[in-house]
Amino acid sequence: MARMVEPKALMQGKRKRRKALTMWRMSRYGMSNFTRNMWLTVAATAVMTITLLIIFITLVARQVLVDTVDTIKSRVDMSVYVKTDTPGEQASLIRERLEKLPGVNSVRYIAPGEARDDFAKDNSDDMQTLDALNEAVNKFPGTFRVNIADINDPSQLDNFVKTDALYKKYADPDRKPSFSGQRRTAIQNIGKVIEFAQNAGLVASVVFIAISSLVIFNTIRMAIFNRREEIEMMKLIGADKSFIRGPFVVEAVIYGLIAAIIATGVGVGGLYAMHDKLADYQIAIDGTIHLVTVYIWLVLPAMMVAGALIGVVSSLLATRKYLKI
Repeated sequence: MARMVEPKALMQGKRKRRKALTMWRMSRYGMSNFTRNMWLTVAATAVMTITLLIIFITLVARQVLVDTVDTIKSRVDMSVYVKTDTPGEQASLIRERLEKLPGVNSVRYIAPGEARDDFAKDNSDDMQTLDALNEAVNKFPGTFRVNIADINDPSQLDNFVKTDALYKKYADPDRKPSFSGQRRTAIQNIGKVIEFAQNAGLVASVVFIAISSLVIFNTIRMAIFNRREEIEMMKLIGADKSFIRGPFVVEAVIYGLIAAIIATGVGVGGLYAMHDKLADYQIAIDGTIHLVTVYIWLVLPAMMVAGALIGVVSSLLATRKYLKI
């Protein structure tokens, strides 16, 4: 039995050495191809860099959009009004009931006196308005600022103002809640714009990635076309398809790795460079920059994997035509 096992072990060892030698040769040929035609190398790397940069930008832009949308949602409050003479204890009870409603994130109560002071502060430069305010009796209502999770669905608040007995007792008859009438339409329009922006960002990401992948595919196919005679010669001498395909795959992976480093550097640098301008337009960019900076040790490898994957898939598809028997 020992004599039968020894030849088998030797054969397995030879196969492993042969595979390792084949891999080394394919890698060497791939690196040689990478450095042999510099103009094609630069062109392919540039296209791959643009491809990965577009992927980086679309993903970052979507994250920035999501953060900005969340910020906008957090600032859009629904207002519920009560009479000026509503006792503080009753206002507290109404606030507690509002906070218990499903979908309500927070509730802030602005007392009539506080509303009067805020109005005076906002009109501090208008002496006529201040004089009229000082002479008039405080008619400002108590206001509940209600922030809800879905600004397109104020049904819980709508049901509350219609059915809650305590609120109906102290509700301001002269002011309807902000989620009714024209104000409700305005809030719904804001929600529709936000939803459209989110969907548009997703569609744009998919479209740009598809276009970029097609461009890099054609670039690699052009590189293979320039070496078609070399491929035909390798087929004639009996080279395996995997051995013929291997150098192109290695070459494409090198494109992807180098392009990933460049694209990540340019993308992160661009985020920092555009920070102040985007912040001036109330675009929530800080969270995305912090996320990319903290997890750069994951972002860069992910970009490298994406670049290598695009290169491998593109080279495998591009070589099919020239490897058919």
